[in-house]
Amino acid sequence: MKYIFTVALFFLVSLTLTAQQVLKGKVRDAETNEELIGASVRVKGTPTGIATDISGDFKIEVKTLPATLIFSYTGYITQEIEVTDADKSITVRLEPNAIKVGEVEITEMRISEKQKQAPLTVESLDLISIKETPAASFYEGLSHLKGVDLTSASIGFKVINTRGFNSTSPVRSLQLIDGVDNQAPGLNFSLGNFLGASELDVLKVDLIVGASGAYYGPNAFNGVINMTTKSPFDYQGLSFQTKVGERNLSESAVRFAQAFKNKKGEDKFAYKINMFFLTANDWEAENYEPTPQSRSAFGNPGGWDAVNIYGDETSYIGASSSPALGTYHRTGYQEIDIVDYDTRNFKSSAAFHYKIKKDVELIYASNFGYGTTVYQGDNRFSLRDILFFQNRFEIKKDKKYFFRIYATNENAGNSYDAYRTALILQNNSKTDTQWGLDYANYWNANINNRVTSLPGYPPFQSGDTTLPRRRREFLENNYRDSFVKWHAETRTFADNENINLAQRFKPGTSEFDSAFNATTNRKVTEGGSRFFDKSALYHAQGEYIFNPNFADIRIGASARLYRPYSQGTLFIDTAGERISNFEYGMYTGIEKKLFDEKLKLSATLRMDKNQNFDHLFSPAFTAVYVKNDNVFRFSFASAIRNPTLTDQYFFLNVGRATLIGNLEGYNNLVTTESFVTYLNSLNKNDLNYFDVAAVKPERVRTAEVGYRTTLGKKVFIDASYYYSVYQDFLGYKIGADIEIDSNTNFPTRTDIYRVTTNSKDLVTTTGFSVGINYYAKTWLNFTANYSWNVLDRKGSDDPIIPAFNTPEHKFNIGVSGREIASKIGNVRVRNWGYSVNYRWVEGFIFEGSPQFTGFVPGYDMVDAQINYKVTRIYTTFKLGASNLLNNKVIQVYGGPKIGRMIYFSATVDLPHWK
Repeated sequence: MKYIFTVALFFLVSLTLTAQQVLKGKVRDAETNEELIGASVRVKGTPTGIATDISGDFKIEVKTLPATLIFSYTGYITQEIEVTDADKSITVRLEPNAIKVGEVEITEMRISEKQKQAPLTVESLDLISIKETPAASFYEGLSHLKGVDLTSASIGFKVINTRGFNSTSPVRSLQLIDGVDNQAPGLNFSLGNFLGASELDVLKVDLIVGASGAYYGPNAFNGVINMTTKSPFDYQGLSFQTKVGERNLSESAVRFAQAFKNKKGEDKFAYKINMFFLTANDWEAENYEPTPQSRSAFGNPGGWDAVNIYGDETSYIGASSSPALGTYHRTGYQEIDIVDYDTRNFKSSAAFHYKIKKDVELIYASNFGYGTTVYQGDNRFSLRDILFFQNRFEIKKDKKYFFRIYATNENAGNSYDAYRTALILQNNSKTDTQWGLDYANYWNANINNRVTSLPGYPPFQSGDTTLPRRRREFLENNYRDSFVKWHAETRTFADNENINLAQRFKPGTSEFDSAFNATTNRKVTEGGSRFFDKSALYHAQGEYIFNPNFADIRIGASARLYRPYSQGTLFIDTAGERISNFEYGMYTGIEKKLFDEKLKLSATLRMDKNQNFDHLFSPAFTAVYVKNDNVFRFSFASAIRNPTLTDQYFFLNVGRATLIGNLEGYNNLVTTESFVTYLNSLNKNDLNYFDVAAVKPERVRTAEVGYRTTLGKKVFIDASYYYSVYQDFLGYKIGADIEIDSNTNFPTRTDIYRVTTNSKDLVTTTGFSVGINYYAKTWLNFTANYSWNVLDRKGSDDPIIPAFNTPEHKFNIGVSGREIASKIGNVRVRNWGYSVNYRWVEGFIFEGSPQFTGFVPGYDMVDAQINYKVTRIYTTFKLGASNLLNNKVIQVYGGPKIGRMIYFSATVDLPHWK
């Protein structure tokens, strides 16, 4: 009986397998013959259906023949074809439907239900948006999204921040590429996209705004920039892009991916390779207006402390024996003379994907970055020949689990501090004291007699306290040209006086080049300006999702080891000492859907521990209610931010001050205001001392409400309001560490320190944003968004510097059309796309460092592009301009004025080239 049953069962299974027929074919555009990716193929009368792949191919099973297949694609006329022979390949050519294209729905415009129902504010760039952004790069295009601040310190270094505390050192936001932190291990923040993913390989970018630490960890304090690259299984073939533009911009990129199937026809192994190279002449920082700290105003004959001239902050006040000498400043060096503006950026990556099972994937990926650019942090730094390595292993099952480990290593190469370079060049030719004496002595010996002999020069009168002012006004009003000329003459002598062969190194001379190279080739600890950095970080993270009947439960854990290595040029790791910093975290979350999935509730709890600080817990809760096209959301989120390596171990002299970490605390500092008073009085009672407690983690609690809706299938509105409370807010305090001669009361040593510390009071921020998308036609879409953000210190007198650095008001207005294939009037237009964006940003105070703190004026700019796809050669041509009207705008105080960038690109996609 067993034998008969087995034979019968085998016979029945054989009949079933025989009945299953596999139909294969391709779907094309009837007019252009272009393969249609993602076209729907369904078996009529059954729920069976699939979508065409990247080459327009499909493979579908039917039970019996004949069978009727239904082919459909947005903007095309649906076709039904009866198939009677499974051995013949099917080619279907769909006809465009201009009328149907005009009937646009939100879902067809790539606003997904997942995005609409997200509990937090989420902004996204999809694959087409990335290709058609009007900015010069997709990364700059993120600035068109609501609530986003873009900071451009150079062509190669652009940084994205959200919800305030905008900085060139974005330590409150996290940037991920395929789940991997893209930060530089030593500096603890991402260098924008300088060492990130190539545009050809980016599938989408999700910008999660607000505290997101529950699943992403301590660095996701104000937001997450989450980039996803293309899978080599889904996006195969060869792609390459070339771009040229103003400022000698030249950019090239290539991507190749290939996948292999097993004997069953299932995907098994795939790999991809990316390479990217860019060169350009960077924007020069040429702001020669006085800094807020300058003793002298613009136009002072004796000079002033200019923003992008370094060394001129050293100033002197003429003695009473030098009539009209007034205040004069050392000459200094312009940034353009000491910074490498030849931007170069090379990036390469390779990834190998192996499917252990149909839905379980093993990945090894490696990334390499190299380049030269200008970075602005606490000073302006010339990053020369910086190297970046990253390696990742990961095993994952989508929507179920993943485990990844990765290592990131960096090498600062020949990078150096531009400001420190200027100071060293000055002091190597002549000390500040000697230069000031030479200036005053020449004035006294050669200029005084010319000044006092001028007709009408105010004579000396005993007890006349207004005499210095009246004499200066006399010269300014009657002899300004002579006054300026005499100071220039005196400056030339002080610069070039060569009794002791102490001439100023003049840019452009062999002497300057020799002194410059000697300075930038020596490490900071050796008396030079080059910093050494071979830091590394090692990270491991795992997550598993349980799906019991009552809810979805997620658990996970992560661990990270920092290994900074600067040989004392950035951190306190001198004399062979090595620093290690270890932290770990664990989290769990639960999600429950109620009332026919109209209400979605979630709650999470995370615990984080850094070796130098106590355990901290971060709870969060969200609720999303959906009724028809209306989505109401509420979230309460909390997050912690561990002090960075620089907050804990930093030691860097930036000229005006020495920046120090604060793991142990600092005592007996003098306020700078009282120290200035003391210098005039030499009365110790005028000194105000204060202590700085050791740093500890910063915490934030944020409540957010939001509303999303669609109106008439063509309008999408997304609005949100948030309120954040920061406790133990991390900022800085500035003070002087001094020693005083007990006999003369004159200071014998003065060190100015900027010390990382926590605010003793609460700091709050609040804001509102709204975005509106109106899809009139495929060739006419409108977007607008507005953001409002403010900082409230609640009247605190704590001298901490918060560095909010964010405009109170900003907005974007845009118009675009993508993949146009329609009639506009009586004119048929195909394969064109365009987009224009107008951005306005209100002026704001930028608190960067003791060297770079000042006002950033408000600005506006227009970005635009037009593109055309030639389907016969699989190429998209794009002509665009960032800052089309060439407004010279400053986005970070101390940085360059950003002008227009016209560019032209050609992108070729060959999905069938394998």
